[in-house]
Amino acid sequence: MANERLRALEEVEKEIATTLQCAGNIVLELSKDKHNASHLDRQLVQFQSSINRVESELSGQIRYLTQVATGQPHEGSTYSARKDCQMALNRAEYAKVKLGELGRTCEVMLEQQQQQQQQQQLQQQQQQQQQQQQQQQQQQQQQQQQQQQQQQQQQQQQQLQQQQQQPT
Repeated sequence: MANERLRALEEVEKEIATTLQCAGNIVLELSKDKHNASHLDRQLVQFQSSINRVESELSGQIRYLTQVATGQPHEGSTYSARKDCQMALNRAEYAKVKLGELGRTCEVMLEQQQQQQQQQQLQQQQQQQQQQQQQQQQQQQQQQQQQQQQQQQQQQQQQLQQQQQQPT
């Protein structure tokens, strides 16, 4: 696009050179005592058409530059694309920051959850230990009761034996 505009300006430059050459030829022809009217007419037509082409092309270039300078959409404008790209980069950076924050929040929550699980496991272990201790105590009590019962039975048997051995 930019190359086309530069080529068009080069063509305008060549057209200006042609215009100047035509103007020079006209002045030269007019400076003669006898001038050739047909040659003057051809040079004049060529001069006018060259001037019209230069004016037309320069007007187009000026319109283009006016559009570029005011930020309006125009052929070859990259402002809109650059703006969209910059906005997309800004959104991506914002998303990156928010994802980082979310990641940190998730890590904190995960750590808290792990700590809670560890505390629950410790509590469960403590409860299990307490239950085991209670069971052991109950077993010991049962054993003591059984021993006491056995001792009582033995004592009763001894008493019976003693009673049986005594003469009546």
